[in-house]
Amino acid sequence: MSTNAKLLRFGALAAVVGAGLYLALPRSEAPRARAADPNYFAFVPSMIGTRPDGDVRQTAADKLTVNAELAYLFDYYLAGLGEKPLEAIRVEIGRELDRRLSTAPAAQAKRLLDAYLAYKRALVDEERALPATLDVAQGARLRLEAMQRLRRSYFTVAEAEGLFSASDAYDLDAVARLEINADKGLTDAQRKERIAALDARMPQQARDERDAPTKVLRLEEAVAKARAQGMGDNEIYRLRSAALSPEAAARLADVDIEEADWRHRIAVYLAQSQQLAPGADPASLQKLRDSIFSADERKRLAAYE
Repeated sequence: MSTNAKLLRFGALAAVVGAGLYLALPRSEAPRARAADPNYFAFVPSMIGTRPDGDVRQTAADKLTVNAELAYLFDYYLAGLGEKPLEAIRVEIGRELDRRLSTAPAAQAKRLLDAYLAYKRALVDEERALPATLDVAQGARLRLEAMQRLRRSYFTVAEAEGLFSASDAYDLDAVARLEINADKGLTDAQRKERIAALDARMPQQARDERDAPTKVLRLEEAVAKARAQGMGDNEIYRLRSAALSPEAAARLADVDIEEADWRHRIAVYLAQSQQLAPGADPASLQKLRDSIFSADERKRLAAYE
């Protein structure tokens, strides 16, 4: 399974703990998927350097295989919300399904896509209906139950099992941990014992995937220290490559370049905007913004002004 698929699993956990607002809010995270084929044209800028996730397949009998990989493909493109409108994303997913599948399985997958989008929209209403006074653990449990209940209106039992069983296993584990930590009747020893029991039941692969974000954070802390000690880009690449993979190291190197370029342009913008006379024509400031930043980038400027 690709790195992007793993991150999407963690995105499912975030939806349980946070909200069912997948289609209500733009998602700006850059997908960390497998390296793109040389002839792959990225659907949105944040997907540059990746290719669509989800190992979508069909059977020898020309039937669609309904499993988590199909949801991974949907979510890969839905991560482009905010860069492309939802209808454009739906059309692009349809094209990708036509590229990968024959006519009948592709039609079935498109029907499931429509159901998937309707289900995600319904989650927004479920979120709004939840009491605002719930604590985190109670809210997470009710959200997970709402997600599972809603699926009955959009998917068959087999479809829901195929699409969501993998993410449900992670979500159930996350909710159980929240409930243990929120239980004030437990001693520290009892709490540790119950968490250890959950760890013991979790497959090693699942445990590794759960710990992946922490691993990356620790790696980047080590990278920051190494840079402070004078380590160059080649050494940083080797450090990351050994800890993750050559592909992930290359992607992180690209992110470093993008961030350095962004910081440089912010510094230039702030310096030049301060040189404008107080009370200058707002059009002059807007012209300066337009000359340095793209339309999407200008949306981020408020945090720096």
